[in-house]
Amino acid sequence: MTSGHIHPAARDLAAEHAAGQLSRREFLTRATSLGVTATAAYGLIGLAAPSPAAAQPQMGGTIRIQSDVRPLKDPRTYDWPQMSNLSRGWLEYLVEYQRDGSFKPMLLESWEVSDDATEYVLRVRPGVTWSDGTPFTAADVAFNIARWCETGVEGNSMASRMTPLIDTETGMAREGAITETDEMTVTLALNAPDITLIAGFSDYPAAIVPQDFNGDPMMSKGTGPYRPVELEVGVRSAMERNTDHDWWGTEVFGGPYADRIEYHDFGTDQAAHFAAADAGEVDMLYESLGEFVDLMDTIGWTKSETVTANTVVIRTNQNAEVNGQTPYADAAVRRALALAVSNAICLELGYAGRGTLAENHHVCPIHPEYAELPAPETDPEQALAMLQEAGLGDFEHELISIDDNWRRNTCDAVAAQLRDAGIPVRRTVIPGSTFWNDWTQYPFSATDWAQRPLGVQVLALAYRSGEPWNETGFSNAEFDATLQEALSIADADTRRELSAKLQRIMQEEGVVIQPYWRSTFRHARPELVNAEQHPTFEIHVYKLGYEA
Repeated sequence: MTSGHIHPAARDLAAEHAAGQLSRREFLTRATSLGVTATAAYGLIGLAAPSPAAAQPQMGGTIRIQSDVRPLKDPRTYDWPQMSNLSRGWLEYLVEYQRDGSFKPMLLESWEVSDDATEYVLRVRPGVTWSDGTPFTAADVAFNIARWCETGVEGNSMASRMTPLIDTETGMAREGAITETDEMTVTLALNAPDITLIAGFSDYPAAIVPQDFNGDPMMSKGTGPYRPVELEVGVRSAMERNTDHDWWGTEVFGGPYADRIEYHDFGTDQAAHFAAADAGEVDMLYESLGEFVDLMDTIGWTKSETVTANTVVIRTNQNAEVNGQTPYADAAVRRALALAVSNAICLELGYAGRGTLAENHHVCPIHPEYAELPAPETDPEQALAMLQEAGLGDFEHELISIDDNWRRNTCDAVAAQLRDAGIPVRRTVIPGSTFWNDWTQYPFSATDWAQRPLGVQVLALAYRSGEPWNETGFSNAEFDATLQEALSIADADTRRELSAKLQRIMQEEGVVIQPYWRSTFRHARPELVNAEQHPTFEIHVYKLGYEA
């Protein structure tokens, strides 16, 4: 926001927080998305913004992180956070999502949102340069937003975040939707209100690339403090401090601190991750899971935890053909599978109870628009009867999962309950190196989904008709129309009425078995600073360093 101006909706949000109607995280997410700085947002609720960590990092050193090492591609087609965590060293973001739920301006210095959320004024941060020394300007911002709008690019999930800017006939940005007002300002004119745009700018496929980008992040210049030096998929990747480029962020945020950051891939078995940590082969884990959360505590590493809207969905693909038929096109079949499964059992057996129960609709209680609905019923006898009535009583379902611990264990719990109900099912477990090649195509499988700040964001990404990440094949005109209306409403209380309708449609259509929300954990050496778990698994590499 411009100096001295607070969006009027932010003051209303502060009043809701004071009345106990809004959690601090919800308030910070919604207020900062309107352009209110984190400091001003905390001030609106009578608090001082958190001070930087007491332990300040020293300069130098190498930090080794356990993580999947995936191939890189055009960032707008990234489909896993691990991809972004590597390129985050040089390909930066307009906005950065923080652990407390707030949005921090990065390549943008500030933004303003009109009262009706149909106009966004984006102000570029002065002094930012590309690694070749050329200035970062409004033209770069406009270029990236325009390329995000290209619906014809296969796998471009950013297009689903830019819908009000897109001409549906051309599949490109509408004429007049993106305007370079001056060298440091971009104005966006939306054809419908959308309160998720800033949150979309912070999502991991929204890395900013140069105008001469050739499709390969490893060969690209960037605005960040590091440069890539190694990528061996499934083994190791590395970045080193770019000593030929004075990073713009040092004076603004501090850092970078480490000379070199490496990601080491030990596969999906947590036992291998624990062994690597215990042997001193890594300094930080991407995520600690299951029984290894407690085991990691025994070696003296520091544990951090965050309550999240991260989850797993066991979903059918409504378009998939199996032996010449489409068994999951029938909503009764999908509802029957959900009816046979207790989400509480999935949470206990699949994730050791380290989370909260979900309700098969993919909107979390921490999302501002969440509407409380009755918990899903479990009735195995009725489930079998429904399948028999649909002519699929003897049909053998194949439930596919990745070969790790919690996703595999959750699917094992689902399969066991289906068998207990008399429903034939076999399990197929696929190594992580091959599972993700066809993750949207399996007829019946499990996928983990990262948190998004708003529930309507998730629904638009995963369940709106025709979206690249719509792995269920779900297509429902009433759902799409209701979602479009919900995306236009800034007030969460008003949006909640529509969210309740969306959540019910998800349940009634049996779109997913979505059993629990995950608390997530990360362990790191105690001397490593700023390594805490992030709700969306982001690793902000410029912050990492060893305690001085």
